[in-house]
Amino acid sequence: MAKESMKAREVKRQKLVKKYAKKRQELKEAGDWEALQKLPKNSSPVRLHNRCKLTGRPKGYMRQFGISRVMFREMANQGLIPGVKKASW
Repeated sequence: MAKESMKAREVKRQKLVKKYAKKRQELKEAGDWEALQKLPKNSSPVRLHNRCKLTGRPKGYMRQFGISRVMFREMANQGLIPGVKKASW
């Protein structure tokens, strides 16, 4: 389980990325790299980190499902993910 402070930091970054997305695009098209550098660092979408929607785990993230591999395995064993059969885990 991720710390609440880490989850809050990710939410803050997502808000900044959304807020500055249009301005970043305009500055890139204009080629104004100096003004782009003056924007907050966390407003860059590169700084976002994918986290499991259920546990907040940052590692082993599966984009297709939006959850970590650990939660995927647990849900598959419980039969919550249709079409997934246990092979040899």
